[in-house]
Amino acid sequence: MGGLLATLGGKLAERWLSLLVLPGALFVSAVSAARMLGHGHALDLALLVRHVKHWTTAVKVAGLPGLAVAMVVLLLVSAAAGLAAQALGSVCEYAVLASQWDSWPPPLRQLARRCVDRRRRRWQRERAAYMREWDAAARRTALAARSVPHARTGDQVPVRRDTSLDAAYQRMTRISEFEPQRTTWTGDRVHAVMVRLEETFRLDLGVVWPSLWLSLPEVERTEINAAREAQTRATTLAAWALLYLALTVIWWPGLVIACVTAATAWRRTRNAADTYAQLIEASTQLHARALARQLGIGPEDEGPLTPETGWDLTRLLQGRGRGAESTDTPASTTSLP
Repeated sequence: MGGLLATLGGKLAERWLSLLVLPGALFVSAVSAARMLGHGHALDLALLVRHVKHWTTAVKVAGLPGLAVAMVVLLLVSAAAGLAAQALGSVCEYAVLASQWDSWPPPLRQLARRCVDRRRRRWQRERAAYMREWDAAARRTALAARSVPHARTGDQVPVRRDTSLDAAYQRMTRISEFEPQRTTWTGDRVHAVMVRLEETFRLDLGVVWPSLWLSLPEVERTEINAAREAQTRATTLAAWALLYLALTVIWWPGLVIACVTAATAWRRTRNAADTYAQLIEASTQLHARALARQLGIGPEDEGPLTPETGWDLTRLLQGRGRGAESTDTPASTTSLP
């Protein structure tokens, strides 16, 4: 037990140091440099070195107690900055995913609606362009098939990759895979999993997911938790960008640091959301059938998830019974964890 507690304590201390203290100490150092240099001497390294030497001399004069107090104060201030960044990161994550933007306070709700409407109009234009390219590619394929003599015998005509169609599809999915319902690409990427599962398997993921999560193997749960933590770290990095942006008031290089940090956070957030969405969708398709069998739904033999099983599973977990004749579709608003 002593070894276990020591191991746990070491891991907690390591996470506390890496997630709170080190980023916080870096930010505190940047704040100190900003106060020392200001706008007029923003890149004056000699002046910064003189200030640091003056500070270290004062600490040496105070002796060991002064050094200990300075270290404790630095750790506490760094940890406080890290906690503030994590709290702000939670707000950033909530704003980026925007799963319930229609319940935000009035000013924010109107802004979110305008953002969604603007993204929806852009997506509809790109969708129309993609469909035009699709029709043109179909006509080109048909003309190629008629021009090949052996195509009349039933042989398959080799079709080249249509670069214009691929480019149109990339432009459309750069906005959203389905018609936008959220304020950002990241929110729509996670929402697309729920839309695709509902359209393909008639399965409401918001209803099924809590029960499915409890039945997942440990390996899948570990991978999903890791992807979720990566997304949280990415949005926390966006919070650090906002904090560094605040330094621009007294030190203009803070703007450069904020822009670089924000660009990194943006890329990491998109990658983490994409990985998280893929894991959620794959886990649902692989294990929803097993959950249905545990609840006495569907055939006992192994096989892929079917729309009938997905519909019965959704209705059972909604408390609406099984095998109902109703043709309505699931409409849960529960968001993913």
